[in-house]
Amino acid sequence: MNSSLVYLVQTDTTVGFSSSSDEKLAEVKQRPKSKKTLNTVDSFKTLNKYTRVPKNFRKRVRRASKTTFIYPNLKSFRVIPKSSSFYDFICKFNILYSTSANLTGNKFDYDFSIKNSNIIVNEKNGFSENISSSIYKLSKNKSIKIR
Repeated sequence: MNSSLVYLVQTDTTVGFSSSSDEKLAEVKQRPKSKKTLNTVDSFKTLNKYTRVPKNFRKRVRRASKTTFIYPNLKSFRVIPKSSSFYDFICKFNILYSTSANLTGNKFDYDFSIKNSNIIVNEKNGFSENISSSIYKLSKNKSIKIR
Protein backbone atom coordinates (compact mmCIF):
# COMPACT_ATOMS: atom_id res chain seq x y z
CA MET A 1 0.00 0.00 0.00
CA ASN A 2 1.28 3.42 -0.95
CA SER A 3 0.80 5.92 1.87
CA SER A 4 1.41 8.96 -0.38
CA LEU A 5 -1.92 8.39 -2.14
CA VAL A 6 -5.18 9.94 -0.94
CA TYR A 7 -7.51 7.29 0.49
CA LEU A 8 -11.25 7.75 0.97
CA VAL A 9 -12.12 5.73 4.06
CA GLN A 10 -14.72 5.52 6.82
CA THR A 11 -12.71 6.60 9.86
CA ASP A 12 -13.67 5.98 13.46
CA THR A 13 -15.61 9.27 13.47
CA THR A 14 -16.71 10.22 9.94
CA VAL A 15 -15.92 9.76 6.24
CA GLY A 16 -12.42 11.05 5.65
CA PHE A 17 -9.41 11.41 3.43
CA SER A 18 -6.19 9.83 4.73
CA SER A 19 -2.66 10.22 3.39
CA SER A 20 0.93 10.56 4.53
CA SER A 21 1.07 13.92 2.71
CA ASP A 22 -0.69 16.81 4.42
CA GLU A 23 0.01 18.99 1.35
CA LYS A 24 -2.06 16.65 -0.84
CA LEU A 25 -4.93 16.75 1.65
CA ALA A 26 -4.82 20.56 1.78
CA GLU A 27 -4.86 20.68 -2.03
CA VAL A 28 -7.83 18.31 -2.26
CA LYS A 29 -9.83 20.24 0.36
CA GLN A 30 -8.81 23.60 -1.19
CA ARG A 31 -7.52 25.10 2.03
CA PRO A 32 -4.28 26.88 2.95
CA LYS A 33 -1.30 24.57 3.32
CA SER A 34 -0.38 26.40 6.51
CA LYS A 35 -3.49 25.01 8.24
CA LYS A 36 -2.55 22.00 10.36
CA THR A 37 -3.96 18.54 9.73
CA LEU A 38 -4.46 15.95 12.45
CA ASN A 39 -2.65 12.63 12.58
CA THR A 40 -4.31 9.33 13.30
CA VAL A 41 -2.13 6.70 14.96
CA ASP A 42 -2.65 3.01 15.62
CA SER A 43 -1.28 2.84 19.17
CA PHE A 44 0.09 4.77 22.11
CA LYS A 45 3.53 3.37 21.31
CA THR A 46 3.38 5.12 17.93
CA LEU A 47 2.04 8.28 19.59
CA ASN A 48 5.04 8.38 21.93
CA LYS A 49 7.41 8.40 18.95
CA TYR A 50 6.00 11.74 17.78
CA THR A 51 5.05 13.63 20.93
CA ARG A 52 5.20 13.57 24.70
CA VAL A 53 1.90 13.41 26.57
CA PRO A 54 1.97 15.76 29.60
CA LYS A 55 2.04 13.74 32.80
CA ASN A 56 -1.15 15.35 34.18
CA PHE A 57 -3.16 14.14 31.16
CA ARG A 58 -1.85 10.63 30.50
CA LYS A 59 -4.88 8.85 31.99
CA ARG A 60 -7.26 11.17 30.16
CA VAL A 61 -5.58 10.56 26.81
CA ARG A 62 -5.56 6.77 27.34
CA ARG A 63 -9.24 6.65 28.27
CA ALA A 64 -10.53 9.11 25.66
CA SER A 65 -12.44 7.88 22.65
CA LYS A 66 -13.07 9.78 19.42
CA THR A 67 -11.01 12.66 20.79
CA THR A 68 -8.16 14.55 19.19
CA PHE A 69 -5.52 16.17 21.38
CA ILE A 70 -3.23 19.02 20.39
CA TYR A 71 -0.01 18.51 22.34
CA PRO A 72 2.48 21.13 23.60
CA ASN A 73 4.59 20.63 20.44
CA LEU A 74 1.46 21.86 18.53
CA LYS A 75 0.96 18.55 16.73
CA SER A 76 -2.44 16.90 16.92
CA PHE A 77 -3.09 13.16 17.23
CA ARG A 78 -6.03 10.80 17.65
CA VAL A 79 -5.35 7.22 18.74
CA ILE A 80 -7.63 4.75 16.96
CA PRO A 81 -9.03 2.01 19.23
CA LYS A 82 -8.57 -1.61 18.19
CA SER A 83 -12.34 -2.11 18.26
CA SER A 84 -12.81 0.40 15.41
CA SER A 85 -13.15 -0.89 11.85
CA PHE A 86 -10.73 1.91 10.82
CA TYR A 87 -8.02 0.27 12.96
CA ASP A 88 -7.47 -2.50 10.37
CA PHE A 89 -6.64 0.20 7.82
CA ILE A 90 -4.50 2.49 10.00
CA CYS A 91 -2.39 -0.34 11.45
CA LYS A 92 -0.93 -0.96 7.97
CA PHE A 93 0.62 2.55 8.07
CA ASN A 94 0.98 3.26 11.84
CA ILE A 95 0.39 6.99 11.23
CA LEU A 96 -1.51 8.98 8.60
CA TYR A 97 -2.81 12.50 8.22
CA SER A 98 -6.60 12.49 8.30
CA THR A 99 -9.29 15.01 7.47
CA SER A 100 -12.98 14.97 6.65
CA ALA A 101 -13.92 14.16 3.06
CA ASN A 102 -15.39 17.49 2.02
CA LEU A 103 -14.45 20.95 0.83
CA THR A 104 -13.43 23.21 3.68
CA GLY A 105 -16.55 24.52 5.38
CA ASN A 106 -18.98 22.30 3.43
CA LYS A 107 -20.92 19.11 4.16
CA PHE A 108 -19.94 15.66 2.90
CA ASP A 109 -20.45 15.29 -0.85
CA TYR A 110 -20.12 11.74 -2.16
CA ASP A 111 -19.27 12.78 -5.76
CA PHE A 112 -16.60 15.25 -4.63
CA SER A 113 -15.05 12.62 -2.36
CA ILE A 114 -14.93 9.94 -5.06
CA LYS A 115 -13.50 12.35 -7.63
CA ASN A 116 -10.70 13.61 -5.34
CA SER A 117 -9.44 10.33 -3.88
CA ASN A 118 -6.90 7.98 -5.45
CA ILE A 119 -8.16 4.84 -3.70
CA ILE A 120 -11.61 4.16 -2.22
CA VAL A 121 -11.69 1.83 0.78
CA ASN A 122 -15.22 0.44 0.87
CA GLU A 123 -16.75 -1.23 3.90
CA LYS A 124 -19.79 -3.46 4.07
CA ASN A 125 -21.77 -0.66 5.78
CA GLY A 126 -20.76 1.97 3.23
CA PHE A 127 -19.94 5.57 4.12
CA SER A 128 -21.77 7.59 6.75
CA GLU A 129 -21.13 11.12 7.93
CA ASN A 130 -21.05 11.06 11.71
CA ILE A 131 -20.07 13.56 14.38
CA SER A 132 -16.44 14.66 14.15
CA SER A 133 -14.04 14.16 17.03
CA SER A 134 -13.83 16.58 19.91
CA ILE A 135 -10.55 18.51 20.14
CA TYR A 136 -8.63 19.51 23.25
CA LYS A 137 -5.43 21.54 23.42
CA LEU A 138 -3.12 20.36 26.17
CA SER A 139 -0.38 22.31 27.86
CA LYS A 140 1.68 21.21 30.81
CA ASN A 141 -1.08 21.93 33.34
CA LYS A 142 -4.11 23.09 31.36
CA SER A 143 -6.63 21.62 28.95
CA ILE A 144 -8.72 23.84 26.65
CA LYS A 145 -11.67 22.55 24.63
CA ILE A 146 -11.36 23.69 21.00
CA ARG A 147 -14.31 21.78 19.50
